[in-house]
This record gives sequence, structure tokens and C-alpha cells, in this order.
Amino acid sequence: MAPRKKTVTPEDLERIIVPSQPQISPDGETVLYCRRHAGPRNTNVRNLWAVPASGGSPRIMTSGDKDSHGRWSPDGSQIAFLSGRGDRGQHLRLLAAGGGESRPLTSLPEGSFLNFKWSPDGRSIAFLWRAADPDWTEQAKNARKDSGASDPPRIVTTGWYRLDGDGYFLQRRYVLKVVDIASGQSRTLWDKDGLGFMSYDWSPDSSTLAITTVPGKRAFLKWEQTQIRLLNVASGRATTLDWLPDGPKDTVCWSPDGSRLAWSGREGTDGMYSTENLELWVCQPKKKGSARCLSGKTDLCLMAATLGDTAEVSFEASLQWTRDSKAILARIGIEGAQQVYRFKRSGGLPEPLTSGRAIHDPGNLSADGTCLPVMIDTPTTPPEVYLMDLRGQSKPRRLTNENAELRRTIAFAAPKSFWVSTEDGTRVQTWMITPPGVSNARRKPAVLQIHGGPHAQYGYSFFHEFQCQAAKGMVVVYSNPRGSKGYGRDHCAAIRGDWGSADWVDIRAVIDWMRDRPEVDPKRMAIMGGSYGGYMTNWAIGHTNEFACAITDRCVSNLVSMGGNSDFMSKPDSYFPGNAWDRPEDLWKCSPIRFARSWKTPTLVIHSEGDLRCNVEQAEQVWTALQVRNIPSRFVRYPASTSHGMSRGGPTDLRIHRLHEILTWLNRYIGTGRRKR
Repeated sequence: MAPRKKTVTPEDLERIIVPSQPQISPDGETVLYCRRHAGPRNTNVRNLWAVPASGGSPRIMTSGDKDSHGRWSPDGSQIAFLSGRGDRGQHLRLLAAGGGESRPLTSLPEGSFLNFKWSPDGRSIAFLWRAADPDWTEQAKNARKDSGASDPPRIVTTGWYRLDGDGYFLQRRYVLKVVDIASGQSRTLWDKDGLGFMSYDWSPDSSTLAITTVPGKRAFLKWEQTQIRLLNVASGRATTLDWLPDGPKDTVCWSPDGSRLAWSGREGTDGMYSTENLELWVCQPKKKGSARCLSGKTDLCLMAATLGDTAEVSFEASLQWTRDSKAILARIGIEGAQQVYRFKRSGGLPEPLTSGRAIHDPGNLSADGTCLPVMIDTPTTPPEVYLMDLRGQSKPRRLTNENAELRRTIAFAAPKSFWVSTEDGTRVQTWMITPPGVSNARRKPAVLQIHGGPHAQYGYSFFHEFQCQAAKGMVVVYSNPRGSKGYGRDHCAAIRGDWGSADWVDIRAVIDWMRDRPEVDPKRMAIMGGSYGGYMTNWAIGHTNEFACAITDRCVSNLVSMGGNSDFMSKPDSYFPGNAWDRPEDLWKCSPIRFARSWKTPTLVIHSEGDLRCNVEQAEQVWTALQVRNIPSRFVRYPASTSHGMSRGGPTDLRIHRLHEILTWLNRYIGTGRRKR
């Protein structure tokens, strides 16, 4: 008899291994990937591994513990990768394809890399790099420590000077540089971008780099002025495709035959993050007026990210041309899943290349265009590397089994999908996880999880946090109310400028559905969420008292004050009507703190002091109202070294601590140790 599986615990987070960034070699024989796991002293260890495309045992390629973004040279003889070895921040290193000791390629001052790309001829690598502020280098900080000097003030002269998870970069920006492989000498090709969010790609003949850029100090308010420029690599001269439609543009990529460019974007004044669909565009750079949208006849969005707490989540589009230059592969989030679609250059409806209730995240096409490595995870299986054969209809073949021991010993609960109808006829996709190995004959405590964004989606991703709650005997419910991506433009845009409206109608319908489910004890329900999910938790307890407890994590509580302290600034009369200084009425109308007079629900408040997206003062306002009104509450503040994304990428010990805080609070009010209200 097989041994009985254990239920998942917060500590199992230390056992989860996360492969990512799969890259197949030019000869199609080997797939390279980054392998991340919890390391000593609460570190995240990252190294490059390789696995035969035909199947077999993976082998470690690097041992620096801070190595990522491995990319094959065009001839397959070398691997370039980013490494955090040493005391000067990240740098580029080269490794022979057969293994051995890597060597440094770049010798730049302390700074950070964003990404890099090989030139098709293999002679150069283009990369985005940002120099560290001289007052905040490791050398400067150590010198102050030795001398007893105070930290200097941060002098800011532009509105775009910080980013959650990245920190304070002040006036520093990423610049586009090129390094010569033979000599290791690098030079700057473009340093006039106002944001640092550039995308770029090499022309097939390696003579030109296409870039997307927004020049100027006020670029953070001018996304619609994103340009595509063609940079001559030898001379540095730039040609602007000034005839393209206005609107944000990103992930530019050159067709293999050199005749066309593709990019993700849209027309209009919104930034990349928007309720509008992010669309697929192409043009012939030598033919004015040739720009056209390939996805315009669909209701698909290239930016419909599926949230989870294990695999890497990207809000950027994923685009690449097929080798014959006749089609483009794109990652699409739809109805809780994430699939790979093929869009024909000639137009027409796209073809899905993957299917099923899973998250598919593609790597690069093989040189002959027949194979595509892809990361796949499901609600019951952490991510693994697979290989797709694009010539037939065979299912993706798994290449790695990094989490085999976890799956063998832990009982993960599979969710069931439902569609809940609202009072106005909207259908809301909803999932329910019931405790593994527990009979559904009796009613159980339940937790309603609200996702962040709001313009993202929950779905078929592996969620360790959900599994931990189900393992403690709780029913976990999560859904995609209006405002979510993955269900078309109108579903997402329904709450634009009016949070707490259609989204609350949908969540209200899910709550009523929960109360009627035979698995759920309606007297033992909790609500929780992070970021916008924290916003909606705050909103819910101001509009209903039927939850036994609530947990608001890295929340939004006051849209007026948030208008002046988030890393991303909002233009007046853009997403929300008005502004935060002299026309705050609409922001205040949508602020949950406005309903604090109605709060009665015991609430756990969680926030990171280093959160630059939703400043900790948003949680402090909630905490103050709870305390003044004498509502049972607890405030857990994580240190300034953590950020908005701590639950996904923070130190392992703090992530585990957070999960225990959540489980303890839920147990106190809806579990076996519950208190009467």
C-alpha cells in the first residue's frame, strides 16, 4: 500500500523548487533553465541547469547561487547569463556550452542589469544597464559605516524616481549598451529614455537595434508618445518611425527575414497597464503607413497575467516570430488559464497551440522552428519544464521533475470551477478548493480570496497559500469579478474609474453563492486579499457584517492619499476622474476608509514597510480606524527590506511567518479555536 500523503504546511515553501526561463539550444538537443529554491540564511538560490531535450537527468551548469537569464549564443557554443557574484552588483558572464568555469564578460561599475540579447552573428550582446547612485553603492555605504557618517539625503528632480521591488533610483535610468564578445569592451547606444522600460531587438543582419522608448523627464506621464527607433549599431544614429500611431509600445521584435517588426501596444493615452486590451501590432519599417493590429478582431489581451505565489508572474507580453516570418507566437491569459496562441501575419483569427486547465509560459523556439520549451503549472503541480513539438498534436512532454518528491508526499487539493450569475446577468468564473481527504457531507469554514491588480486574473496556477488553508480544513473560494483580465475588454473596463461598483456586485453574488453551498458553514466565513484584494476586503467589511473575520494585506484604503505616495503616478482625468488635490470627489467616493464607521469585523492587517506601490500609510489608516472603534485587530508590519511582492518573492522565513499569521487568525475566528463575536 502507498504511504498516506501529508497535508501541506507553510514550511513546505522551503521544499518547492521553481524552474523558469527555459531556452532550447540552437541544435535542439538541450534545454537550459533557471532553477530557484530556498537557500541558507533565507536566501533565494538561483542557478542554471540543463536537461536533454530527448529526456534524461538535468545537470547543474553554474554554482554562483545568483545566476539567471541564461541564453545560448547563436552557434550554441556558449551561454551568457546574469550573475550577482562579487560586490559590484550584477554582471554578464560567459560559459562554454559543455560546462566548466564561467568567465566575466563585462567590467562595469556597480549597477544592475535588466536583460540582454545576443546579436544574431554572435559577436555582440546588447543589454540594459543602470549605474548605481554613487551615494548608495556598497562602497559608499561601507565607507559611511566605517567613518560613522550619516546616510545622505536623496535628492529628487523627476517624478519617476522609485519602483516597488527596485527601490530608489532617483535620476538614474537604464541605458542600452552593447558589449563586444571578443574584447569585452562595451559602449552606450541609447541613454535618452525617460523611464528605463525600453524593449529592443536585433535585426537579423546584426546591423540595427529596434527599440521602444519614451524620451524626456516627464516620460512617466507620456506613455502615448512611445516611439520605435532604429539604431545603427556601428554609428549610433537613430531613425524614428514617426508615422506609427500614438500609444504605448513594448516587446518589439524583428521578423527573421528582416521585413517586419512586431510589438505589443494599443492606440490611446493609457499606459501599458490598462483596462483596454494590449494588442499585437506589426509594420514594415521601410513602408510608411503599414502599421496594423493583428489582434483587433479578437477580444484577447496580451497582458492578462495569471496570479500565483510560486511561479514567476510577468505582466509583460511574450512575443516571438515563427522561423518562416509568417506568424507570431503570443502568450494569452483567458478564463483562468494561460495559453500560447499563433497569430498569422496575414491576419485572421489566431490558433491556440496549447489547451487545458493550466498555465503555459513559453520559452524560445528552436532554430528549426519545430520545438518550443514551455513552463507548465496547475493548481496541484508546481511549475516544471516541458517541450512542445509544433509539427503535430502531441501533448507537451515533461523534461523536469523538480517537485516529484513534493507531489509524492503531499496531498494537494484540486479546485472545481463554477460560473456564478449576478443580479445584472454577469457570469463570474469561480473556483472552490475543499480540504483534501475530508468528507463534504458536513459544512466547513470558508475563506473568500480576492485577487490583486485588479486587472489580472486568478485561475489554474499553483497557489501554496490556498493549499495551506485547505489543509487546515477550510474551503477556499476565489473568482474573477469584473475588473479582471481574461474575459474580454468590457469585463475588465466595467470598473474603470469606479471601484466598488460592478466588482462589488460580482463579489456580492459570489458571497451569496458561498452561503448556499452545502460545503460551507455561512457562520464561519472569512474574506481576505492583497493589494486591490486588500482594497476589496476593506470595502466588503464596510458593506456587510456577515464575515467572521477579515485579512487585509498590502492594501489600498484611501485613493486620495494614495494619489501622492504610490510609485506609479496617475494623470488627472485618466483612469479616475479628477485628481488627488483639488478634485478628489471621485477618488474619495471609491475609498474604503470612507465606510470605516460601519466596520465591525475582526481584522488582521498585513503590510510591508518597504512597499512603494501601496504605501504602508494605507494600512496605518485602516489600523487607526480599527483601534479607535475598538474592533479586534492585529497589525503585522514587515521590514523596509521587503516590498509589495513579499508574499511571492520575499525572504523565506518572512513568507512562512506571514502564512502562520494568516492561519492563526483564521483558526481563531472560523477554525477549531474560534471565538464568539
